[in-house]
Amino acid sequence: MVTFLPTRPGRLADVPSFERAIGGAESNVACVLAAAGHRARWVSRVGTDGFGDHLLDAIAAHGVDTGHVARDPHRPTGIYFRTAGERATGADGEEPGTAEVVYHRAGSAASAMAPGAPEPDALAGARILHLTGITAALSDTCLDLLRTLTRRTPHRPLVSFDVNYRVGLWQGRPQGPEILLDLARGADLVFVGEDEAAAAWDLHGPEAIRAALPEPAVLVVKQGSEGVTVLHREGWAAAGSGTASGAAAASGAAAASGGGARPGTPGPRPAADTPVPDTVTYAPALTVDVVAPVGAGDAFAAGFLSGTLRGLPVFDRIRHGHLMAAAALTVPGDLAAPPRRAFADRLAALPAEDWGRLRLGPGWTAEPHDARVEVPQT
Repeated sequence: MVTFLPTRPGRLADVPSFERAIGGAESNVACVLAAAGHRARWVSRVGTDGFGDHLLDAIAAHGVDTGHVARDPHRPTGIYFRTAGERATGADGEEPGTAEVVYHRAGSAASAMAPGAPEPDALAGARILHLTGITAALSDTCLDLLRTLTRRTPHRPLVSFDVNYRVGLWQGRPQGPEILLDLARGADLVFVGEDEAAAAWDLHGPEAIRAALPEPAVLVVKQGSEGVTVLHREGWAAAGSGTASGAAAASGAAAASGGGARPGTPGPRPAADTPVPDTVTYAPALTVDVVAPVGAGDAFAAGFLSGTLRGLPVFDRIRHGHLMAAAALTVPGDLAAPPRRAFADRLAALPAEDWGRLRLGPGWTAEPHDARVEVPQT
């Protein structure tokens, strides 16, 4: 979608003007992956209007392949307006100041996506297919598409699914949480926030979420400013020992492609009462001077997927996710230039004590010697 960002804090009713940007969970992930040096493709549908032109130009400028984005002459490109806070999940006790978000996407080009699109060649060579629950909420045909893409079939790429529960998108459809849970069960790698799991499913803590989602080989539970817990099936981390890069996102979707070992081999779907042996890995978050929280979840997913494509240990994948999220948190929009890979690797390798002393502010991704980030010498 085209995003309109407020020029000052306040209610939508009080904001006098907006700046145009780009947004969308899957396209955000594709853009960050491409900026991090991976081959990424965004698969979606936009109108033939000027907003569609802008989206394609802006996303391609990040290095993303947009050759499989369909143009719809009969439907508009989706747009949305937001205030400066975080998006609402509908959770009880949500903090005051949660963002207002107004979507204009009913009947949009993207909402017309359906099974059969993307075509098989759009995912050819992809090692990871990244999907989100936002697309499932757009229309019945979009939901049918996601059900098709999360169906366990031979030789599919690793399917990554970010739950991305947005209560506003499911208004009038009380079955939304159940739909999201079912889609997540069909994925190999699932991202979910502890807050959204509580709001959508009344599940609290990584163990309870895992009990409801035994099928994915990897479950990534985001715990806000505290950190991230990953529960992953024994042997999965070793299966990610590839060196080539590439992913696809369908918005629909984002896909990454490349040769080498696959980033994880989906196992058979276990019966609901079959215990799944897990390794549990936790990595605390960073201290960040937040400019705007929107886009951080997508950036974290991109950092984790980047580490997956590189075959890094799970702990390092989490830390790279934190670093990508910190880049997004310190800019006003959804997207930020990620740190150079060598710099990110250096930070990700810091001992726990030094990692805990980091404080990242606006501009920290520039260079290691930048004054806005102090890197402890070890």
